[in-house]
Amino acid sequence: MNESNSSQGNKPIYHTANPKTYQFIKEMQVYLKNNLTPAEKIMWEHLRKKQTDHKIRRQHVIDDFIVDFVCLGLKVVIEIDGKIHLQQKEYDALRTAYLNELGFEVIRFTNEEVMENSEKVTHQIKAYLDEKRASKL
Repeated sequence: MNESNSSQGNKPIYHTANPKTYQFIKEMQVYLKNNLTPAEKIMWEHLRKKQTDHKIRRQHVIDDFIVDFVCLGLKVVIEIDGKIHLQQKEYDALRTAYLNELGFEVIRFTNEEVMENSEKVTHQIKAYLDEKRASKL
């Protein structure tokens, strides 16, 4: 992940996409942003209202992957796993390992956790991000 200063001040700009595959991945990202799962929609409603006190992006490109949510400032990826993830555990493990190599931590929640108690999941995300921020001080 490259971080550079923007031309409009000291606010960092993050470049996390692989330039070789960016155009294809960007098209997929736009599609996914417009077609969130019900659990992702619920979670986004909580995260976008800054209930965590952290800036969160949705369906963000990191290298050749599109993650559900990410806090770039703390390098934390938040994944909401549906039933498909039951069949792709090996892929998810490899993907998580690769994101870890890039310096990202990955936390996962199931669709069921979000659908049954999105407030609890939001609280867990906030606590995780707060702890991560405190450890950086």
